[in-house]
Amino acid sequence: MNNLSCSCGQQNPQGTDLCGGCGRPLVASENQQVLNMRYEGAARRSQTYNKTIVDQIWNFFSSVKVGIWIIVILLLASSLGTILPQEMYIPPTVNPAEYYQDQYGFLGQVYYELGFHNLYQSWWYLLLMAALTVSLIIASVDRFFPLYRSLKHQRVHKHINFMKKQRLVSETQLDIAPNKEKWLSSLKGKKYNVRTDGTSILAEKGRFARWGPYINHIGLIIFLIGGMLRFFPGMFVDHHLWVREGDTEVIPGTNGEYYLENHQFIVELYDENDELFQTAIDRAGGVVVKTYQTNVTLYQRNDDGPVGSQRDLQEVDTYQIRVNDPFKFDGFGLYQVDYKLHELNKMMFTVEHDETGETIGEFKVDLFYPEQQYDLPNDYYVKLQDYLPDYYLNNDGIPSTKSRIPDNPAFIFEVNSPNQEKKEVSFLTIGRNFDPTDENVYSIRLSDLETKHVSALIVRKDYTLSILVIGGFIFMIGLVQGSYWTHRRIWIQEENGKVMMAGHTNKNWYAFKREMAEVAKEAELEQPVDRTEDK
Repeated sequence: MNNLSCSCGQQNPQGTDLCGGCGRPLVASENQQVLNMRYEGAARRSQTYNKTIVDQIWNFFSSVKVGIWIIVILLLASSLGTILPQEMYIPPTVNPAEYYQDQYGFLGQVYYELGFHNLYQSWWYLLLMAALTVSLIIASVDRFFPLYRSLKHQRVHKHINFMKKQRLVSETQLDIAPNKEKWLSSLKGKKYNVRTDGTSILAEKGRFARWGPYINHIGLIIFLIGGMLRFFPGMFVDHHLWVREGDTEVIPGTNGEYYLENHQFIVELYDENDELFQTAIDRAGGVVVKTYQTNVTLYQRNDDGPVGSQRDLQEVDTYQIRVNDPFKFDGFGLYQVDYKLHELNKMMFTVEHDETGETIGEFKVDLFYPEQQYDLPNDYYVKLQDYLPDYYLNNDGIPSTKSRIPDNPAFIFEVNSPNQEKKEVSFLTIGRNFDPTDENVYSIRLSDLETKHVSALIVRKDYTLSILVIGGFIFMIGLVQGSYWTHRRIWIQEENGKVMMAGHTNKNWYAFKREMAEVAKEAELEQPVDRTEDK
């Protein structure tokens, strides 16, 4: 690709608007009344190459319009996730498909079927974040390096057409030589960095403000990378763990390495007779929880034994987990978030003869690990044909269960007696015993039950948080840098027996015009004219 030659001898790449040496407007800028100084007229890759597939991809993602559309689509997609609660915020013990349909009807069903219930973990949302990241990287690289080279190698003396086509320009019949030192002193007094080339002067300050948007982009790119890293295993864990008193459960997200035993769950209430808290208790309309905690022991699996041997759990630590006082270990944190008192754990049943009232035997059903058969004295036994932990009738009138949690258990038992060949079937729910045939000789009655307190913990590990914080901090630095400082330049040089003064800033033209007016007054030069207002 041929370069563009300038009369000053500078060879400029195709796509250059202003000569990188003297600033003379080239083909694309010759007819402009005021020069476009956005990127110093430097050639950008996206405007130069358009042959290969790589060029086309580069040009597509370097477009600001494409980046804005990706942001708009990402915002619209994110808003969809706020219409209904995400899956992470619904009760962890329920079936999501049934929950959204039961709670929100047809809208909830469609919401679930389209995958919006887990929107921020979906592949297409990750793809949008990746597309935005790529767009920011390419757009920044495409603009930063040409701008950096132009500003780093800018010459003091500029072509006369460069001077005349600046927005702020003045011309004065004055000899520059005897006044040069006075002008330099005035510019330095206004905190300008001054360079000279013969009788030409370039005063510049606040160049670092031009890098503010690119620092914004760097911070945002780091932030987006941190967000995408949450999709990678081991970088981000956020799970619910319900553990009952006396039980030991594997901690989700640890690949079976850590286990937690719940020794005791304690709830402390405010004293209803304490006058200090009486107002708050009356406002709540009942008892108010002061604090609740779970006394736990952490175990780690020992894999040193032979393959196939029973897991050997080694005690690691004990802790009292309270609200706002998490248990932290190996990058994980266990947070106390909820509880459930007196959850059904076991039920005791008695088998009785209806006519004689004789008690045949008793058996106990573990509601979480029920057995298939329960042996009774004298060769009697009871089989568990079906078990519905949270019984309800579905739309077809068929008994079903909402979840694995025994909030409303129902059983179908089969009683086997050595005295009769016929097997009797009973359907039991809490408080009711159904005899499908009305011919049963034996009745099964609830005799006792056991309950346990259940503690709800959140298991959380987040290695991406520091990345998100760093990205946000860098973004704020760029925001402040680009918002509160401006890049200002003033050129003064002699042309055809006249002193020309021109100025440019990247923003806040009103303040810059006022400052140039002060410089012109102190230098005894004509006041600069805003050529955008000179119609």
